[in-house]
Amino acid sequence: MDIQSEAASQSVYLERRAARRPSRPLLSIVVPVYNEAEVLEIFLAETQAVLAGLAVVSEFIFIDDGSSDDTARIICRYLSEGLPGKLIGLSRNFGKEAALTAGLDHAKGDILVILDADLQDPPGLIPEMLELWKQGYDVIYGLRVDRSQDTLMKRSTASMFYRLFDRLTSIHMPANAGDFRLIDRSVAESLGRLPERSRFMKGLFAWVGHPTTFVPYERPSRRAGKGKWNYWKLWNFALDGLASFTSVPLRVWLYCGGLIATAAFAYAMVLVARVILYGIDVPGYASLMVSVLFFSGLQLLSIGIIGEYVGRLFIETKQRPVYLVQDIIESSATPADAKPSGGESA
Repeated sequence: MDIQSEAASQSVYLERRAARRPSRPLLSIVVPVYNEAEVLEIFLAETQAVLAGLAVVSEFIFIDDGSSDDTARIICRYLSEGLPGKLIGLSRNFGKEAALTAGLDHAKGDILVILDADLQDPPGLIPEMLELWKQGYDVIYGLRVDRSQDTLMKRSTASMFYRLFDRLTSIHMPANAGDFRLIDRSVAESLGRLPERSRFMKGLFAWVGHPTTFVPYERPSRRAGKGKWNYWKLWNFALDGLASFTSVPLRVWLYCGGLIATAAFAYAMVLVARVILYGIDVPGYASLMVSVLFFSGLQLLSIGIIGEYVGRLFIETKQRPVYLVQDIIESSATPADAKPSGGESA
């Protein structure tokens, strides 16, 4: 069952949610930033132009993930000039997943929109997302239908990861959907109840459920600045995602170990029978070395996979916070009614 048909089967719940939506909600724009000084002014101009035509009270929640350029200074200037919202300054670079978690924790809106400052997530889709939220949907994500701006390698590896994730886990994470989405306050509260330190937010959004639909869009290229992701970071990000939501790799090695042990026992019986029937047999050096190297490599690979899970257990047992805040700078122009307007809870 796909996302839309599943939502249609829950029309009763959608109707109840739609009836309880506030008429003039508070909209929190959650924006993780890391060295985005070159694009911030363009981002704010375009986003404010979109928000000006909506019947909502809005605030911006910027999370500075340890920027080393003028990102924080530019945001502070806008806040001092009347931009409603706040700047959450983290004590160092914790990574986008931690910064996004901080933004969701500090946003007060009835609805939250997660945006990247590079404008690859078009703010112009917010009105359409808002209309779907009014119809009762709790999560409206942007679905990238054209990734021609990405390299062939990135598109191929991303497609492979999404297929693998769907096969190995018990949850459906839509392919080509990033962090760009509108979520209801109830979804933010559900996410706040998940305490894990190794956070794969795309998977967490899928895990909490809630009535979900999507808005298709063609993803444009960055308007300014440089992307912060590279293939090494993406590889580790994919490992975090799989290890956080499935134990299938561990189970695979249980079956592999059983199969190899059975084959080894059978081969041992063959060797014993050959010696009994034909006398002492001296095996070849080449075949012996091939067997030793093959099974040694197999053991190291399986130990490595086990180590990935043990490492995550080590991180979780320390119970360190996901992020640390060094400062919060608020705008004096934050609306007086900048608090939830009575939207439904989880």
